[in-house]
Amino acid sequence: MAKIVVDPITRIEGHLRIEAQIEGGKIVDAWASGTMWRGIETILKGRDPRDAWTFVSRFCGVCTTVHSIASVRAVENALGIQIPDNARIIRDLIMGFQTVHDHVMHFYHLHGLDWVDVVSALKADPAKTAALASSISDWPNNASVGHFKAIQAKVKAFVESGQLGIFANGYWGHKEYRLPAEANLMAVAHYLEALDWQRDIIRAHAMVGAKNPHPQTFLVGGMSIPVDPNSQNAINAGTIAALLDCAEKALEFVEKVYIPDLLAVASFYKDWAGYGSFGNFLSCGEHPDANGKYYFPAGIVMNRDLSKVHPLDHKKFAEYVSNSWYSYAGGDDKGMHPWDGETTPNYTGPKTTYKELDTDKKYSWVKSPRYDNQPMEVGPLAKILVAYASGHADVKGVVDMVLKKLDVPATALFSTLGRTAARGIDTLLTAKKLQGWIMELAANIKKGDYRIANTDKWDPSTWPKEAKGVGFHDAPRGALAHFIVIRDGKIANYQAVVPTTWNAGPRDPRKQRGPYEASLIGTPVANPEQPIEIIRTIHSFDPCMACAIHAVDASGKEIVQVKVR
Repeated sequence: MAKIVVDPITRIEGHLRIEAQIEGGKIVDAWASGTMWRGIETILKGRDPRDAWTFVSRFCGVCTTVHSIASVRAVENALGIQIPDNARIIRDLIMGFQTVHDHVMHFYHLHGLDWVDVVSALKADPAKTAALASSISDWPNNASVGHFKAIQAKVKAFVESGQLGIFANGYWGHKEYRLPAEANLMAVAHYLEALDWQRDIIRAHAMVGAKNPHPQTFLVGGMSIPVDPNSQNAINAGTIAALLDCAEKALEFVEKVYIPDLLAVASFYKDWAGYGSFGNFLSCGEHPDANGKYYFPAGIVMNRDLSKVHPLDHKKFAEYVSNSWYSYAGGDDKGMHPWDGETTPNYTGPKTTYKELDTDKKYSWVKSPRYDNQPMEVGPLAKILVAYASGHADVKGVVDMVLKKLDVPATALFSTLGRTAARGIDTLLTAKKLQGWIMELAANIKKGDYRIANTDKWDPSTWPKEAKGVGFHDAPRGALAHFIVIRDGKIANYQAVVPTTWNAGPRDPRKQRGPYEASLIGTPVANPEQPIEIIRTIHSFDPCMACAIHAVDASGKEIVQVKVR
């Protein structure tokens, strides 16, 4: 029996360590440790709730919009604010473009290189690559032999210089890389094209959000960007046309590059439908329409049972810190609902260089959220499974198409392969919705509806003495919830239960593993010196540790003071 450590897990946001016990060439136990600390929840106490969204947006530099929307929804929920239709649509657009952008970037730049051997692309025949690429899609560059020759030459220059640059982190040549050289060259070419393509998504965010990352037009009660067909400084006909152009380019790339590549790569790794599994799934729903119905429904799937979707009830949320570097005043073995939550650091881990964590004690900066005392997976797979089990026609159609193309059963969804496929399905369905939302906004403007914010309860004098709220957003990485307690017009408590906290949390008092830990059990590891199999499953969740860790260092030393007027 041997124990291997992967620290840090690269190509993610933040710091994550995985320790895995290997027996007979398979993982028999695993531990996930978040190795950084931040205390923004504490920073928010005593501040104006209307300002919270701009602070929490800085939880992360990758999740550029998600915390802002969850925060304003939490305050609106606490105060009973209904936002105008235009604000709802613009929020849908911002979040929709974010989802498409985030998932495409994840597939090509964070997760794709776990399956694609970049160096192998040097052995490819560019003519055969063009033939392969054009056989699966009519994307313009796919038929160009010259294009693939140029990409190959660029990779060759990297390799010969000894500086792989953006391709530096990889176990190139690992025997578990299975794509033929031509498929590797095709994927590398699309990796680079995706870097150029993303500019149009960022342009859309700039038009309705003022900037990317961290759009600046959110507002408690709606949005701050005006709608006025007669103003050049507002959303007008020109904005609508430009947004439609961005949406068209987004959908074209997803349909002609991302989805064909996803299916092509997956066809060589179908055994991964048997690894990386978990059983419980939580989705908080996303994209409400004018009647309050969500395009992606909220719900719970337990024990892989797709015959029943349980309703979501946030009162069943509880966060534990029995194995996390925090302390609770009432005892670390007690679960706390986020409205009552505490974020008090209690670092008891190793003080100097160490080989292994003492995993019988506290071993992570990530808390352990539980739903009705059960660990839950969140993310695109949970979103798609809840929708599929709910009978969502659009979701069912695409899921069944993917299963048929790959010739795998529905049980394949509960896996690393299913998790990666679900992200593509989420992307495709969201990209198809973008144009509809834009046209809905155009129709509102045409009929003279320019309302963008509800300011009836903007003045704190109109608020109750105490109010509690929760704001949900099914972000690219999964179900996100911000909980706020407002007292005397100020934030009395604030807790964010984020996707990676659900997925990366350590064991709870009942010794139940979190989804990262549980999903690794049973996975074969061909070469413990190059544990690409661990990387594949962990990357399929798309970790964002910066969001999960709850700005001082572990010893409490002050690093910097920031004075906010």
